[in-house]
Amino acid sequence: MAKREVLHVRGSHHQNPIPTAVKIGNMVYTSAIIGSDPETGEMPESVEEEVANLFHYMREIMELAGGTTDDIAHLSVSVTNREYKKVVNVEWLKMFPDENNRPARHTTVQNLREGLRVQIEMTAVLS
Repeated sequence: MAKREVLHVRGSHHQNPIPTAVKIGNMVYTSAIIGSDPETGEMPESVEEEVANLFHYMREIMELAGGTTDDIAHLSVSVTNREYKKVVNVEWLKMFPDENNRPARHTTVQNLREGLRVQIEMTAVLS
């Protein structure tokens, strides 16, 4: 049986007693990740900064797990406004420019915790 390794990410903390991410064997799973500032932990004013921070955390989590963003298999994105999907697509295309080498992704519009506009959950398989 694989041992669970908790991955701690500076700037991204939950209000509940749950880790940001865990690695079990060659699998990496995240809880809901928010786009707080990696240095201060505060939420940025613009949705563009919020989304850029989310993609920063994805890279950081994958590095901590011993992998890269190429190992990301699936991304769930929650937005409070369908228009924010366009902002997510900007960072998405920067991280995954090759249309034949992208993770699966699903975006839903829903209410999020106060002050949040976008959050993500990620699943990765380390190669």
